[in-house]
Amino acid sequence: MRYRKITEPVVAITSGPDEVTNLHNALNLLPLQNLIEAGNTVVITPNFVKSKPPQSATIVGPYTLRALIRYIKSKNPGRIVIAAGSGGNPTPKVMTDNSYDKIISEEGVEFIDLNYGPYVDLLLNDCLVKSTKVNELYEQMDVLISFTQMKMHEEATVSLGIKNIALGWPPAEIHGFPKKNLGIHNDLHNFIRAMAEKISIDLTILSSQEAMIGTGPAEGKPINANMIIAGTDPVATDTVGARMFGFLPQGVNYLFQCAQKGVGTGELKYVTLKGIPLAQAEMAFSTSAYGYGIALDSSGIKQMVPELTTTSRY
Repeated sequence: MRYRKITEPVVAITSGPDEVTNLHNALNLLPLQNLIEAGNTVVITPNFVKSKPPQSATIVGPYTLRALIRYIKSKNPGRIVIAAGSGGNPTPKVMTDNSYDKIISEEGVEFIDLNYGPYVDLLLNDCLVKSTKVNELYEQMDVLISFTQMKMHEEATVSLGIKNIALGWPPAEIHGFPKKNLGIHNDLHNFIRAMAEKISIDLTILSSQEAMIGTGPAEGKPINANMIIAGTDPVATDTVGARMFGFLPQGVNYLFQCAQKGVGTGELKYVTLKGIPLAQAEMAFSTSAYGYGIALDSSGIKQMVPELTTTSRY
C-alpha cells in the first residue's frame, strides 16, 4: 500500500449557506500545497450509495462534486478519476438519475465503476472477511479523496469518510447488492478498520449541507447544518465529524480501532483545527438536528479514554 501524501493532521470546519463556498474555504485552510504533483492520478470517491436525490442527504451534491473536480484540475494532475461503487442501486442509475454523468462528461474526467473489474486482491488483517477484490485502480492512484455526506448509520453508527471508502470500493459484482453476500456486514466495524489499514485516504471531505440523522444510510431524516469538514488525516477528520452527532471516537467502534492501529490521529489535542471553533460547530449542528444545542466539547476538547498513541504510521 502507499502512504498518505500529507501526514500532518489538520482539520478545517467552515459554515455558510452555500456548499461550494464552504468547500473552497475549507480546502484553502488546509496545507494542500504538496497534495497533488504534476502528472498524478487523483481519484475522487463520492458517496453514490443509492439513487435518491441529494436533498435526501443520501448522496453528495452534484454541483459541489463539480467544484471539487475543478479545484483538482487547477493543480495540474495527469488524470482525474471519479470512482464509486453503489451498494443500493447500479452505479450508472445513481449517476443518470442525479446528473453526475453529465457533470463528469462536461468536465472531461474519467469514471470507473468500482463494482466491476479488472481486479486486484486485497488481503485484510484480523477480519472475518480475509480478503476482497478491488478495482485495479487501487494500484494506479497517487491521491485518494473521500467525499461524502455526514450520516448516522444503522450498523456503522456514523457514515463518514473512512466508511465511504471501505464500503464503496468492494465490488457489488462479487459481494452482491447491497454488498452483504460474503460477510462484510457480519463484522462491519472490523471490516471498515481493515479496509482503512489498506487504502490510504489523502483528503477527506464531509458535508452537512444536507446531513442525515436517524436511520442511515438512505432512510433517515435530512437536516441542513450548512457545514463542510475537511482534513488531511482521515481518522482526525472523522473524529470531528462524529462529534457533530455526539460521539467520541470510542463511541464508534471502527473509528476507535483505526486510532488504536495508527491509521490516523484520534486524539484532537494533536490535531490542528482551523475554521470555526469545534464547540461552535457542535452547537450549530445539534441545533439544526434537534432544535437544541449540545456541544460535547463545550468545556474544552475532551480527550480519548484511555488516551492512545496518536502517531500515524501512514
